[in-house]
Parts: sequence; structure tokens; C-alpha cells
Amino acid sequence: MVKFFICRDCFNPVTGTGRTNVDVGVSANLELVDKSCYSGDMLSVDGDADAAVKTRIRIGWNKFRRLVQLLTNKDISLIVRGRLYSSCVRSSILHGSETWPVRKENEVALQLAEMRRVSWICGIKLKELGERLGLGDIIFVLQQNRLRWYGYVLQKENNYWVKKCIEYEVESARSRGRPKKTWREIVERLSAM
Repeated sequence: MVKFFICRDCFNPVTGTGRTNVDVGVSANLELVDKSCYSGDMLSVDGDADAAVKTRIRIGWNKFRRLVQLLTNKDISLIVRGRLYSSCVRSSILHGSETWPVRKENEVALQLAEMRRVSWICGIKLKELGERLGLGDIIFVLQQNRLRWYGYVLQKENNYWVKKCIEYEVESARSRGRPKKTWREIVERLSAM
């Protein structure tokens, strides 16, 4: 009997190119897939954050639509609406972002989605929208969250499993072109600033 886990937040929870299974012992098999949903976050085999960013942006839009009546209410001050947006919508977008190896395209996608929602809240289109709502740049908040989590992991003992995962390097044949930046390279660049 085969059991499937389907996350309630995902429309297409598991995608695979073939039906390859891995025997993990104790009469258990795991199916190898290209992408999988875990706790509302998309994990992909290539290790980039594209699928996770798309999923979190979609979840952010769902949260925004649930709160649109409050967020666009002119009787509520912009600062209060900004705090509501930050605590409910932005936090759902950035959930789990501490571990994303974010590329420039991902940052642009996050900023575009954020500006669309913020302009909807204000009913105007200005560059100062985030400032009027008392919101900082979403990329700056993402970087802060990542550095906070990195500091938390560094404080752990050396045999802590997450610390071992950060220091682990995968040995494989390198593909052509410039290699993708790892999460660790991104965090070390941020901490040097």
C-alpha cells in the first residue's frame, strides 16, 4: 500500500520525471522527485530557490486577498495597515526564507510582488509607498532573517546536525559555467558587509 503526503497549501505537491525509487531499508522505499512540498515550502532537486520563491509569493497573495478589506480600508491609518501587512502577509512570504540561496531574479520577483500589493493598499503608485506604510525593503528583511538564523546556528555545538549540513560539501562533477552561489557563500558575503 502506497501512501502520499499532499500539503494543503500546494496545488502540485510532487513532480517527478520518472518512477525511480530508493530502498532505505526496513522495507521502505522513497520515490525520487524533482520538486516536493514540505511544510508549505517547495524543495527542488537542483537546490535553488526558484520554486520556493514562487510558492511563497503565491501564498502571500492568498493571505493578502483574505485581508484585502482591512488593508484597503481608508478609515485605518497607513501605519496600522503597514503593520498588519508586515505581520500577516510579509511574514508568510518570508517563512523559511532563511535557508534560500536567493539569486537576483528571485529578489526582483519578491520586490515586484511586494510593490504590487503595497500600491494596492495605498491606491497610488509611488516609490515611497513602503516608507509611507512604515515598511522596510523586503530584501533587507530577508537578509536580516538569514543572518539571524546563521547566528543561531553558529552558537550551536559542533555536532549539531544543522551546523554539519552547512559545512557539508557535495562532491560531484561540476557542470559548465559559473557555479551557483551556495547559501553559505551568500551569508558570508552578507556578514562581511
